[in-house]
Parts: sequence; C-alpha cells; structure tokens
Amino acid sequence: MRLRVKEQPTYTMKTLTTFFALMLLIGLTAAQAGGHKPKTKRVLVFSKTKGFRHDCIPAAKLAIMKLGEENGFKVDTTEDASVFTPSNLKKYAAVIFSCTTGDVLDSAQQVAFENYIHKGGGWMGIHAATDTEYDWPWYNKLAGAWFLSHPHQQTAMLRVVDHNHPATKDLPDEWIRKDEWYNFKNLNPDVHVLIKIDESTYSGGKNGDNHPMCWYHSFEGGRAFYTEMGHVKESYQDPVYLKHLLGGIEYAIGNWKPNN
Repeated sequence: MRLRVKEQPTYTMKTLTTFFALMLLIGLTAAQAGGHKPKTKRVLVFSKTKGFRHDCIPAAKLAIMKLGEENGFKVDTTEDASVFTPSNLKKYAAVIFSCTTGDVLDSAQQVAFENYIHKGGGWMGIHAATDTEYDWPWYNKLAGAWFLSHPHQQTAMLRVVDHNHPATKDLPDEWIRKDEWYNFKNLNPDVHVLIKIDESTYSGGKNGDNHPMCWYHSFEGGRAFYTEMGHVKESYQDPVYLKHLLGGIEYAIGNWKPNN
C-alpha cells in the first residue's frame, strides 16, 4: 500500500508580495490610528509665595492631583519659578496659581508666561492668586482683579448668576459656605462673572452689589478662570467645592468652551 503524501502549498512571488504588502498596510493603518489617540493633558500647579503663606497649599496640591487621577489629566506641582520657560510651559494645557502671593516671577519668566497665554495656554487662579504680582498690570487683566482686603472668616451666601459652566452647573442658586471673603480692586470689566457674594449676609464686604467671587474669560489667545474660594483647608475635602474646582480646570485646559 502506497502512502499518499499531502502536497505542501506553493507560493508564487506574486502571492508573497501581495501578502507582505497587505501586512504592511495593516501595520501602517494601526500606526496612524494610534497617532490620532488624544494626548493626555497636563497641568502645572504653582504655589510659590512671597507674602502670606496659606496652610491650605499642601491640601490643594493633593486634591488637584487626585482630581487628575480621577478625571484623566496629569498634574505636576512646583514652587520653583525657573520652570517658567517657553520650552517647559508648552507641555501644559494650563497653569494653576494656587494661593500664590507677592512677586513670584521675574521679568523673563513673566514674558515666557505671557507668550504661553498668547499661544493658547490656560490659567487658573485659586484664592490668593489675586494677591499676586501687583507690579504687573498684564497679570491683573489676566487674573481679573487684585486683592484689596478681607474681614474675618465667616459664613456667607454666594449667588450663582450663571450655571452654564462646568464650575457652576451643579451648584445651587444660593451656595452657603464659610471661607475668607476677599474685597477686590482693579476689577476687569471684561470677565464673565459666574458667582457673586451677597454682602448683606456677612460683615466686611466693600464691593457692594457687584461683588464677584468667580469668573472666566478668553484673554489674548488663551483662557483664564478664577475662584476666590479655597482659603480653608476643609474646602479640599468638600465634594461640592472639588466639583467646582474641577469645572474650572476643565475650562482652563480647554475641555469646555462657551457657546458664544
């Protein structure tokens, strides 16, 4: 009995060429698809102080890092102003001034930061970010105001005047909380106000009926968001405040844009 040996398939040069061309096409398609994957955005939390030092700074850093882990953005923290260079700043979708005070950037660093904003960068200020850089008029316009004074810490009523923003969309119309309430000078009339404080609900207010506490605006090619709240350490364990903070970050990094 003769065993029949199964013949091995034969491949012509044309067949092999077609096969490898197909594999190359699949590889290129996969590489191109991977190239369109959105890059994870990164923020820089800057907390340098040359004046009053807030004890909430460590809690704010940890809270923002946790928000980043939970919401898909990366967080670097520093108090070293030398990182304000063109090559370094371009890594960040936004820079967060978290309770900075005083003159925190030199002239070259200021120029680098202005250019960063002009190229579409974002800025976010928390609380004492308005108690910063009093000799830099450009920063005043970006931040929206400068700190003037504050009374003792006390409970007051905040009134949300615009819910069409991720920082305010889940807040009640009347938000009652305890914090350190700033009075402001050099208010920028071009900002879009989200929250005001009702001066009749506490003592020591000096801005009258138009006393903004949170605002945002497009500014010279970039984005700026400021919230006055955040002096007390307890804020950074308050889920309502943290959601408000996250909404500000979402705007600053460019994940949310106003309709108009």
